[in-house]
Amino acid sequence: MTWKLTAFAPKQTVQAALLAHDELEEWDPELVISGSEVAEDRPQDWVLEAWFPRRPGKAEKTALSGLFAGKAPKFTTDKVAETDWLILSQQGMEPIRAGCFHVRSPEHAACTEPGVTDLVIPASQAFGTGQHETTAGCLAMLTAMKRSGVIARNIADIGSGTGLLAFGALTLWPRALALATDIDPVCAPVMEDNCASNGVRVGGRAGELTLVIADGMDHPLIAARAPYDLLIANILAGPLVELAPDFAAHVPSGGNLVLAGLLETQEASVRRAYRLAGFRLAARLVNGDWSILWLRKRADRSAQ
Repeated sequence: MTWKLTAFAPKQTVQAALLAHDELEEWDPELVISGSEVAEDRPQDWVLEAWFPRRPGKAEKTALSGLFAGKAPKFTTDKVAETDWLILSQQGMEPIRAGCFHVRSPEHAACTEPGVTDLVIPASQAFGTGQHETTAGCLAMLTAMKRSGVIARNIADIGSGTGLLAFGALTLWPRALALATDIDPVCAPVMEDNCASNGVRVGGRAGELTLVIADGMDHPLIAARAPYDLLIANILAGPLVELAPDFAAHVPSGGNLVLAGLLETQEASVRRAYRLAGFRLAARLVNGDWSILWLRKRADRSAQ
């Protein structure tokens, strides 16, 4: 039997709680939360749901309330049948089209449209199923970059989660070296399973994907494989700002960055950090409330 806590609040309030959850270093992985619109005709009314493998007690309710900065809405507690949990875990997992990609869960049929790459990503504990605006936006941006003539020979996907963006990049640049990292150890088996499902070879040669568990850029293999002419980071605005100097040190002049995980309201501070680190804006797109940025490293004039 699974238990669920449910709270209704304005869109901005629920999104702030989800961001607060993402920034926590410690969180019980058995406690799964999500947020979504109540209905399509009520885009500002959102619901936050939290699923538990046991009846939630005071500690669980306190942890969840803490995501709302002292202004938590009222929660209702419901018992959910196990068969219903399987259905609930797939909610919002309808196939999507993003750029030249069709992303689906295993329960849906493959896309056979010519020129479209079909990727299979099941629901899991790792972030990056393609449903979130940031992930879909990155796939669209990568597609646009390829069509504009960008060549990538060495790729890093930092904070890869399920591995989806790394898969997309390898599809577009199949002869590249590619590396996918995440700070969460749970992502390692998730990425390995997804590699097998999508025919992505795991390894260290061109056209293969190297998997690394690391905090940001802090791993000897990440440094050894640098510089990266394409670095992708779909994480959060705060870590993106903090990582700007590290990314700059691992991307050569003319190299490309794709940044996501930042709200449109956070874009100015992120762009400022990367401008100071030596990057210029090549293109941007907005998907929902989220900005996706393509940045290019300026030439180091001091070395000329």
